[in-house]
Amino acid sequence: MSESPVPAPPLGDPSAPSTIEAARSFGAAASVYHRARPGYPSEAVAWLIGDALDVLDLGAGTGKLTEALVALDRDVIAVDPVEEMLDELELSVPAVPRILGTAEEIPIEDDSFDAVVAGQAWHWFEPHRAVPEIARVLRPGGVLGLVWNSRDLRAEWLREAGEIMHERHDASATFEAYVRIGAPFGAVEEHTVEWVERMSRERFLELVRSRSLFITAAPAEQAATLAALGALLDTHPDVAGAADLAVPYVTRCFRARLEA
Repeated sequence: MSESPVPAPPLGDPSAPSTIEAARSFGAAASVYHRARPGYPSEAVAWLIGDALDVLDLGAGTGKLTEALVALDRDVIAVDPVEEMLDELELSVPAVPRILGTAEEIPIEDDSFDAVVAGQAWHWFEPHRAVPEIARVLRPGGVLGLVWNSRDLRAEWLREAGEIMHERHDASATFEAYVRIGAPFGAVEEHTVEWVERMSRERFLELVRSRSLFITAAPAEQAATLAALGALLDTHPDVAGAADLAVPYVTRCFRARLEA
C-alpha cells in the first residue's frame, strides 16, 4: 500500500461537551446514516474477532458492524448511547439485543464476552475509563477489536471532496494517535483490507449528510457544501457523467488480547 495522506490532529477530549454534542448529533440522522454508510468487509471482521463466539458491539450505532457479525454467525449484543441509532439497528438486525449504554459504563455483567468490537467509534471513547470496563466484560483471553472504514484519499476526486467537507481528520490514519490500549491488554496487531463500493451520486451525497460536521453545521453552510460537491461530481474528469461512483475504501483493523 502506498503512503497514506497525512492526518489532521485527532478529536479533542471525548468528554468535552462539544465532542459529546457531535457524537450525539448522529441520532438526528440515523436513517440517513444507515442508508449511506458502508458496511465492513467480511474478511476484516473475521480477522478482528478470530474464533470469538459471543461478541459485544460497543458504540454499535445503526448496526453496520453488527450486521457483519451476524453474517458470520456470531451471538451479538449491541450497546450505544443514542436511542435513535439503536431504533435503526432494530430494523436492520431485529434479533440482536439492544442496550443503551456507553463504553465508559457498560451495563453488562462481568466475563460475558469472547470479544468486544468498536466500529468507527474508538475515537469517541475515553480510553482511561473505557479500557477497564471493556476488560471487565471480557472473558480471560478475550479480544478487543477496533475497526475504521476510511475513504481512500489516494483517489484525487475523493481528496477534493474531503477538502470541501472540511474533514478534520482520518480517525484510523495513525496508529499512535488513536489506538492506545495498554494494560491489561497485550500487544496490538494490525490488518488492512482495501476494497471498492459502488454507489449512486445521491447515496454519496447522503454519506456527506450523515457526517457530524454536516449535521451540526448551519443550513447555509450545508447548502454550500452540497452545491460545491455537486459541482465537483459534474466536472471532475474521474467521475463526471458517471451513472454511479466507484468509492475506494481502506478498512483498518486493530486487535489486542486481554492478558491473564
